[in-house]
Amino acid sequence: MPTLDTKAIHDGEPSPRIEGAVSLPIFQTATYTHEDPDDEVQYVRYSNTPNHEALNEKLSSLESTEQALVSSSGMAAISSTLLSLLDAGDHLVSPPGLYGGTLDLFADLFPRFDIGHAVLPDDPADWADVVTPSTRVLYAESITNPMLGVPDLEAMVEFADAHDLVTVIDSTFASPVNVRPAEVGFDVVLHSGTKYLAGHSDLAAGVVAGPADLLDTIGYTQKLLGGMLDPHACFLLHRSLKTLGVRVRQQNETAQAVAEALHEHGAVRRVYYPGLPTHPNHERARRLLDGCGGMVSFELAPEADVDAFFDALALPIRAPSLGGVESLITQPIHTSHASMPPADREALGITERFVRLSVGLEGAEDLTADLTSALQAAKG
Repeated sequence: MPTLDTKAIHDGEPSPRIEGAVSLPIFQTATYTHEDPDDEVQYVRYSNTPNHEALNEKLSSLESTEQALVSSSGMAAISSTLLSLLDAGDHLVSPPGLYGGTLDLFADLFPRFDIGHAVLPDDPADWADVVTPSTRVLYAESITNPMLGVPDLEAMVEFADAHDLVTVIDSTFASPVNVRPAEVGFDVVLHSGTKYLAGHSDLAAGVVAGPADLLDTIGYTQKLLGGMLDPHACFLLHRSLKTLGVRVRQQNETAQAVAEALHEHGAVRRVYYPGLPTHPNHERARRLLDGCGGMVSFELAPEADVDAFFDALALPIRAPSLGGVESLITQPIHTSHASMPPADREALGITERFVRLSVGLEGAEDLTADLTSALQAAKG
């Protein structure tokens, strides 16, 4: 079987090449001629242009699923998927510590549709306590945002099978390089394609991958909601996927080095990175993941000056998002989890001292040296 790197370059490419073009051209048109009434209508909102079809096939190959579908953003992928799988009166369960936008969807929008949500307890033996007769979906993240936990994905699949639940997982932080959740047994895999899949901080996109029957249903919902991806963004994402493997493996390696350096520094109270033996899910990460990702979260020590730390940084850019070639750094209390109630953030450990770093493609020595210098400045 071809490796992921080979599939990222060759799978989904048109054969024969369109007009001999090695790179798939941009079909910057909203609509297509429709001379035969029996033929399928090609229209940009239907996500069936040549750019969409090639991209969808490449993504399904990378995720080891029957089909894939791109959308206008990660949240478009999440909302279209869950609104396809859940009806009024239905219920979903998830582990704690998800992305703030997802939690806002569960807490603010879903109640308007009479869709309920419950958090799974830490102990799998207690999971059945929150399942109701109306529970339909188990939702998870392969690496959680921003605490970088690695849930027991195998136990979740087994539990969902026993309770007839559809399993949905946001695998943005891991990317297909580090885990293919469908191979573990998850039904639907989601991504914010804005992040590692695109990898250059220059587009917004979402991905849904899974079995054909579910993808047909989700695609219909997306078509009604209008969350399609523009052909030019399709082209950019299609291009970026060809370097996904080399980018993510380098980010894995650099993040490991950064996490180890932070772990040894006196201005850091705690480092959250699955690649560290001190991480509570380290052994699970070694079993499930091919790499621990390019995200490193850490908590500054009480004596460290947070503002001085950020002011002293030269390489990481203080900005939301992640997965790009440049390192990005942020305080989740101001970005990804800004809308979460403060008490809930505190319970998770997300305070003003909690920092999330997206490791880019800078030299590991340069990035580590810059972070260490900034930490020294924070100590005064």
